[in-house]
Amino acid sequence: MEAKKMTTKIKEFRARQNITQEKLAQMVKVRRETILFVEQGKYVPSLKLAHDIAKALGVKIDELFFFE
Repeated sequence: MEAKKMTTKIKEFRARQNITQEKLAQMVKVRRETILFVEQGKYVPSLKLAHDIAKALGVKIDELFFFE
């Protein structure tokens, strides 16, 4: 069975709120590179990190993350 690819709209929500990767990383207590890799689909976040990112951006997890 082939793994599904995760996509995210973090970058779009960040842009709408004028939040940099660095600022979001500080808000959720991770490195900026972690946010970059999540946005690029190179890293699938833990449920806790996904929740923290969604909360920081003021949206629901299922508005941010999608599996194809």
